Amino acid sequence: MDTVIRAEDLRKVYRGGTVAVDGVSFEVRRGEIFGILGPNGAGKTSTVEMLQGLRTRDAGRLDVLGLDPARDTARLRRRTGSQLQSSALPERLRVGEAVRLFARARRVAADVDATLDAWGLVELRRRAYGNLSGGQRQRLLLALALLGQPELVFLDELTTGLDPTARRDTWRLVRRVRDHGTTVVLVTHFMEEAEALCDRVAVVDRGRLVACDSPVALTAARGGPVRITFTADGHDPRHLLELAGVESVTVENGRATVHGRGGTAVPVAAALAARGAVPPDYRTTYPSLEDVFLALTGRALSEGEPS
Repeated sequence: MDTVIRAEDLRKVYRGGTVAVDGVSFEVRRGEIFGILGPNGAGKTSTVEMLQGLRTRDAGRLDVLGLDPARDTARLRRRTGSQLQSSALPERLRVGEAVRLFARARRVAADVDATLDAWGLVELRRRAYGNLSGGQRQRLLLALALLGQPELVFLDELTTGLDPTARRDTWRLVRRVRDHGTTVVLVTHFMEEAEALCDRVAVVDRGRLVACDSPVALTAARGGPVRITFTADGHDPRHLLELAGVESVTVENGRATVHGRGGTAVPVAAALAARGAVPPDYRTTYPSLEDVFLALTGRALSEGEPS
């Protein structure tokens, strides 16, 4: 698979000696959603700004679509799209006007009607940006970032401030972007968002890369055991210890808890059913990227430092 981004030992130090990015290296493959996950202040936005040529790097090598962002900024921008964390439009600018304005600024041919229709914005054509809901604003900003069908798009903290429904609607749009052939770099501090969207995730903390792999591989390797709970309902579930992969079985106040490796949920359920036990509250909890971050750093993802 083609590599569209290759970063080697990226470093960024701000005035006063604050190290924002400290030797970060990773690759992004064509056609994937690549997540950069970490708490606020971890160096995510600084990294993405260097990838786009918006901020100069102090050290390291960087190749984006075969270009050096520091030297080839104008050429790179013609092939990429961006929705930054601080993206906003003038409050009185209408939706249709924004599409025409951005197409002209990016020097791309854009069918305004087709763009509005593709992103569900036709009925909002004459509505001012200041009167849009959070989800409607994100739809418009995504549409603007993708004018001209860029090969690569950067989305920084895309769903911050959105309610759960608008957030999931935005996730569907991001998947659609990827399915149409655009590589996506998604910056987020939402663990659930990274797990739901990303093919691979770079986990960063205090400017350093601490892990990079698919969410499934990261949770399998670092996330800890699977936890299965159910009502014991009068029988002793310790026979489950005989199953391969089961590490512990405890019963407290009539409720059983089983810890084991990733593939234990089905064998445990089958073993219970074989003894006539089919608990209606059988529940399996898999490790998450939050667990991975805790295992790697010793702190929760929400315990980030101020930006």
